[in-house]
Amino acid sequence: MGLNKSRGDMYDWVSNTHSHLGGACPHACTYCSTKSLEKRYGLKKYTGPIRLIESEFAVNYGTGKTIFVEHCNDLFAWDVPTHLVMRVLDHCSGWPDNTYVFQTKNPARFPEFENVFPGKTLLGVTIETNRDTSAISRAPLPEDRLISIASHDRLYSPSDGGERLFLTIEPALDFDVDVMVRWIGSVTPLFVNIGADSKQHGLPEPSAEKIRALIAGITGLGIEIREKHNLGRLMK
Repeated sequence: MGLNKSRGDMYDWVSNTHSHLGGACPHACTYCSTKSLEKRYGLKKYTGPIRLIESEFAVNYGTGKTIFVEHCNDLFAWDVPTHLVMRVLDHCSGWPDNTYVFQTKNPARFPEFENVFPGKTLLGVTIETNRDTSAISRAPLPEDRLISIASHDRLYSPSDGGERLFLTIEPALDFDVDVMVRWIGSVTPLFVNIGADSKQHGLPEPSAEKIRALIAGITGLGIEIREKHNLGRLMK
């Protein structure tokens, strides 16, 4: 599919997206937007076993871009073999004048690749809520993701010029404001993205009052908020 311009519900601070990884995401989240693309366009790339699409390694990344890599899958799910992850990271490292964005619901695996991430890397972790998500996803629970971040804080430290941490609350599921603010403050991300369930899967969602309180709590910690345009639906 090649290098794509960022569009739709993608982060507005990302210039491009690219995916080397095919197969169904092992986390199987019920709200997965990739599933909607499969139904709408008949895509087969993200079905079946996890695999690499060899033609994608010929893509020229050029320079000066912010590229979200594997935006339709989770490269760091436990089921993705290490050698596949290494090949993707190696391809990115061949184009060092870009910033690479990697996002996961399994940050426990980030330290495995600490020494091979490209020089300019943003490491993102999705935390949709502070509550139990086992009924809607096979991914590690949000609390376990947070514990993993806190256990490897050196990996995310901005003082060494290396990787940076950001959090994403999307789709925002109903949460407890005080717990979420405490969680986020404990790991001090560079910024926090907040977005809604674009496909409206009927999941429990927070009220506008809760979202405003969460934003106020996070900004009160001196942490930048980046609201996605789809959040507007929940703010009415």
